[in-house]
Formats: sequence, C-alpha cells, structure tokens
Amino acid sequence: MSDTPFGFGLPPEEPDDGDEGKKKDQQSGGGQGPANPFGFGSPGAGGPGADNPLAAMFGSMNPTDLGAAFQQLGQMLSYEGGPVNWDMAKQIARQTVSQGTADGTKDFSVGPAERSAVEEAVRLADLWLDDATSLPSGAGSAVAWSRAEWVEATLPVWQELVDPVAERVGAAMGDVLPEEMQAMAGPLIGMMRSMGGAMFGTQIGQAVGVLAGEVVGSTDIGLPLGPSGRAALLPVNVEAFGKDLGVPRDEVRLYLALREAAHQRLFAHVPWLRSHLFGTVEGYARGIKVDTAKLEDVVGQFDPQNPEELQQALQQGMFQPEDTPEQKAALARLETALALVEGWVDAVVHAAAKPRLSSADALRETLRRRRATGGPAEQTFATLIGLELRPRRLRDASRLWASLTDARGVDGRDALWAHPDMLPNASDLDDPDGFVHREQLDFSELDKMLGEAAGGSAGKPDLNKKDEDDDTE
Repeated sequence: MSDTPFGFGLPPEEPDDGDEGKKKDQQSGGGQGPANPFGFGSPGAGGPGADNPLAAMFGSMNPTDLGAAFQQLGQMLSYEGGPVNWDMAKQIARQTVSQGTADGTKDFSVGPAERSAVEEAVRLADLWLDDATSLPSGAGSAVAWSRAEWVEATLPVWQELVDPVAERVGAAMGDVLPEEMQAMAGPLIGMMRSMGGAMFGTQIGQAVGVLAGEVVGSTDIGLPLGPSGRAALLPVNVEAFGKDLGVPRDEVRLYLALREAAHQRLFAHVPWLRSHLFGTVEGYARGIKVDTAKLEDVVGQFDPQNPEELQQALQQGMFQPEDTPEQKAALARLETALALVEGWVDAVVHAAAKPRLSSADALRETLRRRRATGGPAEQTFATLIGLELRPRRLRDASRLWASLTDARGVDGRDALWAHPDMLPNASDLDDPDGFVHREQLDFSELDKMLGEAAGGSAGKPDLNKKDEDDDTE
C-alpha cells in the first residue's frame, strides 16, 4: 500500500542548487506527488501550480470540476447504504444519457406531438390485439418517455434485480481476509465496502444509461421494468430504430406499440407471472459464486490511491455460475420463462400485424435478431451480475405458440397462462408438436362431481339449527 494515502504526497524537497534547481524541476514536471490519482487528470508540464501537491492531484481543474470531484469522492467514502450506491447509479445513468449515444443521437424532452402519436399508436395497437388474444387490454395509459425519464422509471426494478448479487460481493469483500485480520482491518473493510457499493453503482449506472439509448419501450428485455399498466415508448429511440429500415415511421411506431401493448396484457392479466420471472432470476443468481481468488488478489493489492482497481475488477467480471445440476436447471427455467414470454408476444403481434402492415415480416425479423444478439448494455449486465436476460429459444417458443393457436384456438392457447405448471417446459420446446397434440386433461367429470356435491348439500339438514320439536318440548 502506498505511504501517501489518497494521493496527498509530501512536498518536494528543496533542491541542492536552490532556486535554479527549483526552476528546472518545474520545467521538467518533477515532483514526488502522484501524477494521476483517482484518474482526475494531471497538470500540464510547467502549468500553474505544478509544484502544488493539490495541483498534482487534481490537475488544471476549474473550481466547478474540483468541487464535483470532492463531492464524488465524499459519496464514495461515506456511503453506508445497501450493496449498491443507487444514488450514484442514478447520477451516472443520467450523465451517460446526457452524453448521447455512439451514433451522436442526443436525448430530448418529448413534445406534445410525440406524446399524441404514441398514445394513438397504443390505442390502435390495443384494438388490433383484441382479435389476436383473449387477454384484455393491460395498458391503462400510454406515455412517451425521454431516455432520462426511462432511467427514472426503471431504476427501482433494476435495484430488485441487482441487489441480491451485489450483496454477495459486499459480504465476500470482508470474508477474503483472515478472521484475525478482520478486527484490525475493520475501518479498511468498511471503506472498501463503501467504495465497492459506489463502484457497483457506477457500473450499473453506466449500463442503465447505455441501455436507455437502445430500448424502445418498457418491456424490451422481457421483464416489466416500468410501472404496472403503463405502456411506454421512447420516440427518440423509435426514430433511431427505424432510421435505416426503409419502413415508414408510422408503421415502425405502430409495430413497436403492438409489442409493448402485448407485454402489458400478459403482465396485467397473468398475476403470477411477474413474481415467477423475478423469482426465477433470483433462483439463478443464488447459484452464482464470486471468484474469491480474483477478489483476494484485488484486496491484497488494494491501494486507496488507486480506487479504479475495484472498478476494473468489476468490469472484468467476478461471477461464475456453479456447474451443478441445480444451477443448470435454474438456468433452463430462466431461459424457458423468458423465451415463453417473448415467443407469445412475437406470435400474437405477428398475428395482429401481418394482415394490416406490409412491413410486418421485416420488422419481426429485425426485432428477433436484435433480441437474439443483445446490445452492449446487456453484455455489461452479464459481466456485472453474471446473467444474460436474453431469450435464447425465442424462435422455438414462437413456433410452439403459433402451433397451439392452430390446434386449440386463441382461447385454448391463452388458457395455458392460468398456472405456471400448465406452461411448456424446456423439453417441450424441443418437441413442440408433442406438446401441442398431447392429450389434454379432461376436468369435465370432476367438475360434474363437484357440482353434484355442492347441489346435494342443499338437502342436508342444518346441524346448527334446533329442531322445532325440541323447542316445543
């Protein structure tokens, strides 16, 4: 560990040749202070204040940047909340959004015209979906969000997804030290956990900010990220999505509204689905182990003068799924659940759009490829929490739902959402025809028996009622 913690180095010794030596030292950029602690920049050679240890620490920052740097450092060291500093995550996400995407697209506030267009698209999409599914509308309202508004609305759900895994990292940071050292290193462990929460918050914030530049609605990753019953589209991203497709803007918006509205129907009228999906994610996360060897290496070489080391370790990934039958089964359940949701939406939207939109096939294939490959932000989440929220078997699931529609009709297909045990499993995706034509359980006789039992109870005596003869006597 450095003898000059946090970069506050000792002032340079007086040179032997007096003022001449001091001038040479300034011209050569000499001095013993660290050149770039915290990554906040370094002063130029011969710049003002080059012999000042604070100038060596913070470079040629203006007072505003210097205050922001101290504020960020204070947040990192004073944080005492959960495993992720979500205040910092939100701040970083909004900063990432304000910088724009790699193609130069900037975020902007949504105007009345865009809001009206989104509301009309969702309204029309709901009308079309009425013919394609027995589930009623689930969108009580339709909203048009900017990227910044998407960040604000979805952070609570990201917290629910990420906190369980991040909690394990925080605990592992203290566990890697021997017990006899933990008591002595208490303040250091507390500082490391605070910085770990801040670094995790920084990385999550960056990923959410980048993802805000890619998504077109609130359900792109197959999970309900926004408030319940609120269909949302991001006009700036819808515009970017359809830019090079050669498809009219209105058709692109309407097709994406169909997908958003279909997701809303599913999550609104299948009450167990949300908890089932999040429980599946949590079950998979429980089987992820922290690479303690890598963490021990980081802790052993940790230097408060170099807090970026923790961030680099997070970027490289410290999570490894356990190669156990239980973890493989959890992964299969997660992939199947995501595929069934996306496959149902794909099949229903295609049935609603195909007769009405000439571009339906092209838009469907574009979105399938987009979901199959994922974007940079999804890859970042996979590195950070060891989890890819990607429906690997989307096409298989879509074919199965389409076959169910042909064999059982819309009502028979949608009735499978009544209970999770009725849904197809991973092996059914391997043999969709077998599942579609499997003999369905006939509950008619059981219903008849229950009905007769209920009706027969009307003729039974009421044991709580006194007999009139008893009263007479």
